[in-house]
Amino acid sequence: MAYEYSDLIAEIEAWTQQSINDGWIDQQQANFLTIEQQSSANELFANNSDRPLVVAFMGGTGVGKSSLLNKLSGQAIAKTGEVRPTSKEVTLYHHQLVSLHQLQETFPLQDIQIAQHADASNQHVLWIDMPDFDSTEEKNKHIVMQWLPYVDVLIYVVSPERYRDNKAWQLLLAEGASHAWLFVMNQWDRGDSSQLEDFKQQLAKAGFDNPIIFKTICHLEQALEQDELPQLKQSITALATANTVEQLEQRNLQQRNDSIKKKLLQCLQALANEQVFVAIESAQLQRWQQTKEQLRLGFEWPVKQWSLACAKTANVPQQDKTSLWDEWAQSRFNDYLDELILTADQQGLASTPLRNILAACRGKAGQHIQMQAELGCRKALINPGNIVQRGVLKLARLSEVLLPIVTMSVVGYQVFQGFYQSAVTDQQFLGVDFAVHSVLLISISWLLPYFISKKMRPSLEKAATKGLNTGVEAAMSLIEIDVQQGVNEFKAQHQKVAGALQLLLERCDQQAGIEKREQESEQLARMLVNSEDY
Repeated sequence: MAYEYSDLIAEIEAWTQQSINDGWIDQQQANFLTIEQQSSANELFANNSDRPLVVAFMGGTGVGKSSLLNKLSGQAIAKTGEVRPTSKEVTLYHHQLVSLHQLQETFPLQDIQIAQHADASNQHVLWIDMPDFDSTEEKNKHIVMQWLPYVDVLIYVVSPERYRDNKAWQLLLAEGASHAWLFVMNQWDRGDSSQLEDFKQQLAKAGFDNPIIFKTICHLEQALEQDELPQLKQSITALATANTVEQLEQRNLQQRNDSIKKKLLQCLQALANEQVFVAIESAQLQRWQQTKEQLRLGFEWPVKQWSLACAKTANVPQQDKTSLWDEWAQSRFNDYLDELILTADQQGLASTPLRNILAACRGKAGQHIQMQAELGCRKALINPGNIVQRGVLKLARLSEVLLPIVTMSVVGYQVFQGFYQSAVTDQQFLGVDFAVHSVLLISISWLLPYFISKKMRPSLEKAATKGLNTGVEAAMSLIEIDVQQGVNEFKAQHQKVAGALQLLLERCDQQAGIEKREQESEQLARMLVNSEDY
C-alpha cells in the first residue's frame, strides 16, 4: 500500500476521539469504528521476506486433523487416537532453517508444541494443528481465534459423520471472506456422495461457491484409490511459493482495507447528508415566526410599564427595576431552541453539537432584548414625536416669542401715533376700548402659540413605547441572526466532520498498484475458494 496501515488506524482513532468529544458520534459508534492493529503471518518470522506458507488445520473432535497432518508431513508429529482424543494445544511444525520471531508472552506462540524437521520438500510450509474448535472448553475457541490472523491458508477438516458442526459453522460465516480456505472430507471410506453434496450445499450457504474439497483417508495405513491426499499435498506445495505468499499477504492487507472502508462508509451514512439541513432551516423559519409572535404579545405589558416609568421620570429606568426579558420569555425561547434540536435529531443528525452551539444563544437573547430596548428608548426620548410634530412645535415656540413682540410693536406704534395726533389736533387720546383691545391682542398673540405648543408636545409615554418596540424588533432580528449563524456553524462542522471522514475513505483507495493487486488477489481467492478445477 502507498501508506502505512498503522498510520491510517491512527488517523481513524484521532477522528473518532475528536468526533466523540464534539458529540458527532456516541460511544457505541466509536466502539464499532475502533479498529485494532491486526496481525499477519509475517510477524511469526524473524525474516519475513522469504517466509514459508502458514497452513493451519481446523476442525471438530475426532475428524482426523492430527492424522492428516502426520500424513502430509511424513512424520508422527501430532498425537492421535486415544493418546489425544481432544486437542487442547497448538502444534507447530516447521523446517529447521526457518527462524521464528522472538515475540512477547502475549503472542500466540505461548503454550504450544513446536516440532522441527529437515525435509527440504516441506521447507516452504509451516504446519499448525489447531485445538478442536467444537470442544466444550472455551479456551480452545479463544486459542483458535487468536491464531487466525497469523494463518495464510486454513484447511477445514470434517468427516462424513461430523460435517455439520454448529460452532465451526459460525466460524465459517464470520471468517469465510477473511481467509483462503481448502476443505477436506476425511475418513472418506465411510462416506458417500450424498454427504459430499450436502457438505457443498452447506458451504455454499456460508458463501463458498464451488469450494475445493479433497476426499482423504488418513486413518488407514494402506493407501486407497479414492484417497486424494496426494492431490492435497500437491496443491499445498504449489501454493508454497514466494509469489503466492506475497499475494496472500497483499490479499490480507486488502481485506483489512475493505473492512475499514466498510466501517467508514457506515459511519458516513450515519452522519446523514446535507439535504436534511433544508428541513432544519425550514423548521427554524416557521417556528421562529411563531415564537416571535408569542414574545411580542408577552412584551406588551412590560413595555407599557417601562413607558409609564419613562413618562414619569423623563428618563430610561434602571434595568434592575424594569426587565423585558423575564423567565416566561426565556422559557418560550428555550422551547424554540429545543424544538430546533429535536428536528435535527429526527433528521438523523447528531443533536449534541447543535445543542452546544445554541447554548450561547440562550444567554445572549436576553442581553439583546434589554440592550436594544434601552437603546431604542433613549433614541426615542431624545427626539420624541414625528417630523411634523417636531416642526409644528418648533414653529409654535418661535411664534410664542415673535407674535407677542410683533403685537406689542403694533400696539406701541398705535399709542405713539394717537399721542401725536392728540397733541397736534387736540383730539382725544386713546380711550379705554383701545387699551382693552390691545391687552387682548397681545394676550392672544402669546396664548395661541403657547396653546399649540402644549397640544403638539409629543407624549413621552408614546415615544418610549415606540422606542421600546423598535428596540425589541431590532433585538428579534439579532436573535434570529444568532440562531441562523448557529445553524450555519452546525452545518459547517458537519461538513468538516464528514469531509474528514471522506478523506479517510479516499486514503483507503490510495494504494500503489491497487487495481493490479486486487486482480491478482481475486484470482488467488477464486483459485483457493471458488474453483474445483485447480
